[in-house]
Amino acid sequence: MTGASWFVRTRLALSEFSRLGGRHIPDAPALPVRDPWPGDPARAARIMRGEFDHQGGARPLKADGWSDEIGSDLLRSALHGFVWLRDLRALGSDGARSRARALVLDWINSPQPDPIAGRPDVMGSRISSWLSHYDFFAASADDQFRQRLMARLLVDARALAVAIPVEYNDGRALAALKGLIAAATAIPEHDALLTRALKFLPAEIARQVLPDGMHCERSPAAHLAALQNLIEIRTLLQAAQVPAVPQLTSAIDRMSAALRLLRHGDGSLALFNGTMEIAPNLIELVLTQAGRASRVPSLLEQGGFTRLQTGRSVVITDSGAPPASGLDRFAHAGTLGFEMSVGRERLIVNCGALPGASSEWHDALRATAAHSTLVVADTNSSEINPSGLGKRAGRVEIARQEANGALWLDMTQDGWSRNLGLLHHRRLYLSASGDDLRGEDLMEGAAPYGGVVRFHLHPNVQASLQQDGEAALLRLPLGGFWRLRADGGSVGIEESIYFGGSEPRRSEQITITIPSDGPQQAKWAISRMG
Repeated sequence: MTGASWFVRTRLALSEFSRLGGRHIPDAPALPVRDPWPGDPARAARIMRGEFDHQGGARPLKADGWSDEIGSDLLRSALHGFVWLRDLRALGSDGARSRARALVLDWINSPQPDPIAGRPDVMGSRISSWLSHYDFFAASADDQFRQRLMARLLVDARALAVAIPVEYNDGRALAALKGLIAAATAIPEHDALLTRALKFLPAEIARQVLPDGMHCERSPAAHLAALQNLIEIRTLLQAAQVPAVPQLTSAIDRMSAALRLLRHGDGSLALFNGTMEIAPNLIELVLTQAGRASRVPSLLEQGGFTRLQTGRSVVITDSGAPPASGLDRFAHAGTLGFEMSVGRERLIVNCGALPGASSEWHDALRATAAHSTLVVADTNSSEINPSGLGKRAGRVEIARQEANGALWLDMTQDGWSRNLGLLHHRRLYLSASGDDLRGEDLMEGAAPYGGVVRFHLHPNVQASLQQDGEAALLRLPLGGFWRLRADGGSVGIEESIYFGGSEPRRSEQITITIPSDGPQQAKWAISRMG
């Protein structure tokens, strides 16, 4: 959008909302707004010590430090969005309440906060968080504090109304709309706020939620966050006795079904595109809040994920093209990568993510080599840029078949076609019992390059090479044994690292090295022993 068009839109919006200026500041929210999601007392304990961390990033949390531009954009937006108030609430002590109140007041008194605090999604998050935890940190405060808080809420709500529709295309737009609806619900005399939010909500839902229910960013974590925002919006509209737009109910139903596809046997999400391990109880709560139970789909055609499930085995594949520019802030170069779990134990994983970090690990974890897939000539299947992806796989084809309980996937992606002139074909087969996963990786091109097929193991899995050098023995924590054997390349064990959880953990990876002077393919199988 040009500067001139932005100026015209802003002038019109300001004109629309100028009539709000003369109204009084309410003493308190007229309707309660409650946060439905659990907090983390361990994170709250770190906040009490003056430390703030978010998705792999960390920075000090101190008085008069709100103007410090320390850390990644994601870390700073989380800080100024105040979602972490739910963590202090989970701690539940008087000290946590006092700490929350002091930090909010310090932020209000800050003369020049970090500019990221004025971004629409951050304002929306802050409004929602202050209102949903008002009874925790503000209801028992003195009159002066509550007046300062409500005055700032109204200022932010007006600014947010002017900023909508937002300039970015990803899930941050839903956070902005949720904040505006929360303000309109808590301060109902400002009905123009709700009118403006509802004007843009249907189109935003249609743009963000794909027909199969997957969120447009193709990140399981971003998908979960978007679904949470839509559930909260529905709850807010119910509290305000405003009929929900039809698109909202449909989107929640479709997204909850897609979320089920993305879950492993342990109840948490597959680690694709900026996703770290998320507490299974939160995911279960989100599905419960979503409402009607739905079947688990086997394929998200537009979203580009596939689930193979037989016996106790679950295999989840990234079988879609990377998201378009503007939707790729969390995108990894992991096309055709897969993860596998057996019961509640993870066996094959991706290395995880550090979306909130600004260190070199952030981009290293986005590389193709950090995923359980083929790597050709030590290059990524999509070009990694700080803000997303550059040249990327543009064509991903998939065919799924089922016969006698067994499942097949045939997939092709062209991520290396521009720079190396080849296609990657991957075929997967899962037996009806779930005890045998077989695969084939083939490089089709004019010139032979060789490659390495990588299988990253969960840190709890122990691996050892067998004497023939063509197989590796894998031991799961509860004592189950699996064997990975290969044909067409040499099997090895290398170090790896796992950033799926809150702390990095050493792990291992099985590699199949395909020589450049031989057939450009490898066949492999992961089979239960005994």
